[in-house]
Amino acid sequence: MATNTREKGAARRENRDRRPQAHVKHVRISSRKVIPVINLIRGKHVEEAQAILKFTPKAASPVVLKLLNSAIANAENNLNLDRSDLFIAEVYANPGPTLKRYIPRARGSAAPILRRTSHISIVLDQK
Repeated sequence: MATNTREKGAARRENRDRRPQAHVKHVRISSRKVIPVINLIRGKHVEEAQAILKFTPKAASPVVLKLLNSAIANAENNLNLDRSDLFIAEVYANPGPTLKRYIPRARGSAAPILRRTSHISIVLDQK
C-alpha cells in the first residue's frame, strides 16, 4: 500500500505545473468587483500590467498589483526566470466564504448583510 502512495506522489510531482504563480485568499472584496480589474491585465506583459493597475481607480487594483508583484518575485527568486519575458498567462477570481451579518430594521425585524470575499490567483509564463 505504501508503495502505491509513493508512486502516486512521485507522479503528481512530475506532472505539476511549474509556472510561477501567486494566490491570495479571503480578500474582503467581492469577486464581481475584482473581475473587471483582472480582465484589464489578462494576457499582458508584466510591466504593462503593473502600469495599468497602478493607474486604475478601483478598490481591487492595489490588491491585484501586490499579488502580481508577489508572482514576479516568485518567478525571479524561486525559478530564476527573467522579468523581461514574463506575461500573465492566467488570472482568475473565485468567490470565497461569505460573512453573514445582520442589521436591525423596523418593528423589531432584522435584515441580512452579506460581506463577500474572494480568492484571486495569478499564473505567469515566459514568452
